[in-house]
This record gives sequence, structure tokens and C-alpha cells, in this order.
Amino acid sequence: MTSLTIHSSNSIPYPVVIAIGVVNSIHENTISVSHVKSTNDSLIQLVVYEGDPPIIGQLDILNYLSNTYPNILRNFTESENWINFAIDKLTNKNFSQLSTSLEELNHNLNFRSLIIGNDFSLADIVVWGSLRSNGMMVSILKNQVYLNISRWYAYLETQLNPLVEQFNKLKQQQQPSKGQPHKASMAFGLDNTEVGKVVTRFLPEPSGYLHIGHVKTAILNQYLAQSYKGKLLIRFDDTNPDKESMEFTNAIVDDLQLLGIKGDATSYTSDHFDELYEYAIKLIKKGLAYCDDTPVEKMREERMEGEESIHRNRSIESTLQIFTQEMKNGTSIGLLNCLRAKIDYKNPNKALRDPVIYRCNLTPHHKIGTTWKMYPNYDFCAPVVDSIEGVTHALRANEYRDRNPQYTWFLESLDLRIVTIFDFGKINFVRTVLSKRKLKWIVENGYVNGWDDPRMPTVKGVMRRGMSIEGLRNFILSQGASKNIINLDWSLIWALNKQVIDPIAPRFTAIQNNDVVTVELISPTAIEPTLEDRPKHKKNPALVSKSVVFSDKILIEQIDAASFEVGEEITLMDWGNIVIKHIEIKDGKVTSIRALLHLEGDFKKTSKKITWLSDTNDKVKVDLFEFDYLITKDKILDTENFQDFLTPITEFKKSAWADLNVKQLRKGDIIQFERKGYYRVDQPFGSDQPVLLFLIPDGKKSKTLSK
Repeated sequence: MTSLTIHSSNSIPYPVVIAIGVVNSIHENTISVSHVKSTNDSLIQLVVYEGDPPIIGQLDILNYLSNTYPNILRNFTESENWINFAIDKLTNKNFSQLSTSLEELNHNLNFRSLIIGNDFSLADIVVWGSLRSNGMMVSILKNQVYLNISRWYAYLETQLNPLVEQFNKLKQQQQPSKGQPHKASMAFGLDNTEVGKVVTRFLPEPSGYLHIGHVKTAILNQYLAQSYKGKLLIRFDDTNPDKESMEFTNAIVDDLQLLGIKGDATSYTSDHFDELYEYAIKLIKKGLAYCDDTPVEKMREERMEGEESIHRNRSIESTLQIFTQEMKNGTSIGLLNCLRAKIDYKNPNKALRDPVIYRCNLTPHHKIGTTWKMYPNYDFCAPVVDSIEGVTHALRANEYRDRNPQYTWFLESLDLRIVTIFDFGKINFVRTVLSKRKLKWIVENGYVNGWDDPRMPTVKGVMRRGMSIEGLRNFILSQGASKNIINLDWSLIWALNKQVIDPIAPRFTAIQNNDVVTVELISPTAIEPTLEDRPKHKKNPALVSKSVVFSDKILIEQIDAASFEVGEEITLMDWGNIVIKHIEIKDGKVTSIRALLHLEGDFKKTSKKITWLSDTNDKVKVDLFEFDYLITKDKILDTENFQDFLTPITEFKKSAWADLNVKQLRKGDIIQFERKGYYRVDQPFGSDQPVLLFLIPDGKKSKTLSK
């Protein structure tokens, strides 16, 4: 697919972009446009074929577009002078210099409907785009200073809506609304789409739990299917008995249900093992596959060097015998062999150097037991089963891009229906590994307490830490279908999550009990313990009320108490003011305080508003957990071992007293402890154990730094 990349900090080459918009309006999404933040405002490049040198510069790109789409972007030769005129002079922000150019343009339009005679041409696109991008033109056009230009400009604006739409889209992308996160485009630019006939698939391997990278793949597939009123298929790629299990299968089913992703049909690659076996035999009979018992290390070396295997020209009969008798039955000879596709062992693309497509494995399969002794691999199964099951569009992370020609080769060689491939960029996060192999090592070596540990980037892990379904979906959709590989800070996703949970999280109180300070309140009248209702959320009355206990002895945190001075007036949140009368200090820490209750005091005049808790028997013991990154380095290179960058301590616990309302919370509830943050209940109230709560990051950079 042809793609335009714009490198700039602010400026956008609207003539080229709008010309592409016109092409895309007729040939749907033929050319993709991406904008990369850069200080090099002059760089704009068009890549026609991947691997070929790009076309650089507006004039050369417009020339190519006009020659490629002559019926849409007409008359490049006649338009060239006007193109140069527009790019050089009509973008000028100096009014006196701009007015001279506008007079020339206005004069040209005296006896013409359009720039070149009465036919729409490339000149009209470039001139119109240049004027549209010049902020000075708004008032000039509005005030009809140049009548011919205003008439011509208005005509293009009303008749050529794609120009306006393309301009507005780019303007919105370049200048996102204040206070709103930038939302990446979800325009896929797919070929061969027809409403009602698009079929996508999500293809998880049940060798681990779904992580946040898988979520992007699943949501994009669902989004595309829904956009075209098509179907989404869920297919488990269960071709490796050594790594897969029903535990992982069931976990993936749970996660998809949790995410609201429901396929129109669910299948397993193992459902098609008989068909795949027959297709492998078809390749062999066509002379396009051969059995090879070259030792693994030597085979790997030959593939790297582009050397031919000594078995590459093995006869069809010999290969059939080994494949259907030895490998299928898992004999000692079969275990030494594999089946390789005969593509091109010298190809610069190593994915085409006779890849292995079948291997023996005597491990019982978690779903079908010992029926098979050999298994096809992903690269063979994906295209074949996609075609069999009716998939029209295969969305794949661009880490598979080198294997796309291999995917197509299998379909063409087996005379199967072609499937359209769409690449998109992976999501990576700082200080995070998303490889299932690495995550499995972390779990098995006890660095976390399982795949659903809140430190894990799995769906279950981030949900257990407090990520909401809506927040997770909003984040994925905000990233769009970009082909760029992005390395993100976790603060972005947690900031989106905060927008979801803040309006609905009830507010409670917790006082850290390490060096907790008791405050004795003095009042002209006795302060008997009383229970009163207060709103759970001052801005959300739908959450009704909570119970607050008032008494003459309250608990506050050491950090607050240490900041008080005798005579100072303090506000107790949700109660009123107190005046500090006496502070008892021992070994440098405040041990107790006496204060006068002063409810008539003005809370607007106090600088300290603190949380507090009545020191009564109804308070609840809680343990508050906070977590650090598992990895100490932002990005681990391919040449580095992730085990060298494991964070030594990643779990931090604080004990606290919380108000009595915490007893009513259920597992999974999300609340806010005033002045502490948002928490998710992991273990609710029980008679003999504290309530366990996990701190939910709120997206603030200062709080997402490594601890």
C-alpha cells in the first residue's frame, strides 16, 4: 500500500495531502497518510513500494500522483507553474507580499471558472490547499477583497467536499481539543472491503494468559468487523502441545468475555488437522515440500547462510513415505525429520528460505490427546485455515511483515482463496516485557504470584490492579490502527482509566497506623460517639451516603501531626475546624495532641485540610499495597537478557485503619481513600483478616516513577 509520511513540527503540506484525499475519495483509502513529529519541516516522502527509494518533496510527489491518476489529478504539465506559484507565494504570511500574489491569481480567474480554463485540475487542488492553510485568508475571503478568488474558492468548497473533509481531519489530528487526549485514526485503509462481507479473526495461542498487546489485536479485529457489519472469528492456535493447556484456554475465554469481545464463531486449529495434513500432502505431490533430517543447528546455519539442504531434492515418493508413515506415527526416524516448504533457500527474506511447516511431537495434546504425533506450525496453519474458514482480512502485528510473502505463497501454492493482510504496529510499554516466554519465566521463578498478579501486564493482572474495561478499551481505540511500533509510558493508560473511575469511585478514609497519632478533642459540651450520614461522592449524588463516626478521640497520621503548631487552626475534612492546644513529642515523633473543637471556624481560612478517623471499635484494619515495575530499564534490547534487569523489590505494603464502610465492600470494588488515591479491593472484609486493597495508578508522572 502506498504511504505518505510527513515529518514536521507544525506545518502540513496541504496541497499534497488534499490531492491524496481526492484520490482516496475515489479509490477508497489507496494511500495512507501519517504525520511524524519532527523538527525537519521540509521532509515529506511517499513510499510506493516497500523497499523502493521514497519520492521526496511536494513537486515530485504531485508529479507522481498526477501521472498515476491522470483522470483524477489532471494536467500536471499545465499546472506546474501554478503549483510552484502556490507553494512559494500563497503560503506567505506577509500581507503586502501575499496581496501581490492574490492580485495575480484574481486576474487569472477574471474570465475562467477554474485555474486552467473550465476543467478541474491539479492546479485547483494545490492553489486551494495553499490558501486554506494560510490563516490570513480567512478574513480576506470573508470580506470579499478579491471577488474572483472568493467565488472560485467557495465553488471548490461546496463542490469538492473531500478536500474540506481531508483538511478538517488533519487539522483535528494536528490540534487536538484542549484537555482531550490525542486519538489516533482508526482508518484502516483496507482493500477488498464490502459491507456485510468482511470476516476477521483473533488468533490467540493458549500458551499463556492474554496480555495488553493481545488486547489491541482483539479489539482492532472486533472494531473492523463491526465497522463493516461483518463477522469476527475466534480461533485458538493450538499447535504446540509442549506449551499449551486448558488452563490457558479457559483464561483466554474468560478475558475475552470480560472485554466484551464475542466471536460469531469459535474454533481451534486442531479442528482442521485432517485438512492441514491433506494440504501438506498436496504440497509434497506438487514438489513444493520435502522431509529433512538435518540437525537443528546445522539447518539453522544453512538457512542463515542461504545454503541448500542436501535433502532439498529428495524424491516426492521418499518424502511422502517419511511424512505419512514415519512422521505421522512418531517413529524414531520420524522424530529426526521435519517437513519443509520448498520456496527459495537463497531469498534475501529469510522467512522464505524453506521454512519448517511440520514437526513430530509425542507430548499429548491438551484437547485431542494422542491422536496426532506430528503438528503443523503457525506459519502453515494461519493462511490455510484463514482461507478455509472464510477470513477476508487477517490483521497481524507488523512483526510478521517479513512473513507476509510466505503467507501468500502457501495460499497460491495450494490454490486457496487469497486473504488480505493488514499490518499494524505493536504496543510496547516502558519497563515491561510482553513475551509470553519471558512472562512464563517470571511466573515460574516466583517473581510474581501467578499470571494474574497485579504487576503482570496480562489482562487479568491489570484488571486486578484496578484497570476498568472501559478504560482499557478507550486506551486501545485511542491508539488506532497505526503501523508505527510505539513504546508507551504506563501513565497514559492509567490516566484514561482515571477518567472512567473518578466519577463513580466512592470516597472513604484510611489512616496509616505506623506512628498513628491520637487527638483528644475538647468541647464545651461532651462529644458522645455519634453516627451521621455523609455523601460517598460530593459530585455524584447517585452514590447515596456513607456512615461517619464522630467522637472525642480521633486518629490522624504522623506526617500531618508533625506539621502542626500550637495555636494553629486546622480543618477536619467532613466535620469542621479544630485549634491545636497541646502537642506531645517523644523521640522526635508526635505521640498525642489535644485540640479544641471549633466548628464555627471558617474552613476557607485554614491552610491544612486533613483526613481523620474516630478511634472507636468499628474501625477496620486494612493492608494497602503499592507495586513497582518488574523491569528496571525502559527498553530491553534484543541483545540483552531481561533477567539482568529485574527489579529487586516490587511490592510495598502499608497497614492502616479504615472507616467502617469498608466492611461492606466486595472483591473488585474500586474506591478512593481521601488524600491517598484510588484502590481496588482484592480481599474483602473477614473476621480474622485485614481487607487487602491495591493502589491504582492515576496517570500522574510523579507517581509512576520507579520506587
